[in-house]
Amino acid sequence: MVRIIYVEHGGAEHEVNAEPGVSLMEAAVKNGVAAIEGECGGACACATCHVFIPAEWQAITGTITDDERDMLEFGVDVDDRSRLGCQIRITAEMDGITVLTPRSQR
Repeated sequence: MVRIIYVEHGGAEHEVNAEPGVSLMEAAVKNGVAAIEGECGGACACATCHVFIPAEWQAITGTITDDERDMLEFGVDVDDRSRLGCQIRITAEMDGITVLTPRSQR
């Protein structure tokens, strides 16, 4: 299991354990992290799983795709840390990752 810490904009933390291979969005939804909805089910067709990946974790989470970048245009508070949680597959190297959620998702 991989330990993931989701931090909501207001400061609430949710520590969850997830299997490698599932997405950050799936792990959040399955564990009741309310700030991540995943309305499209992981199809990269909405921005309700918008998260911020801190700089120290960006190399491990991979490169943003053009489709993901296009979908983030519909997000709120997007910056260089922005990713869609549905597009990041959890790996063992992500153990202890902190994922932040934007103010617009509560």
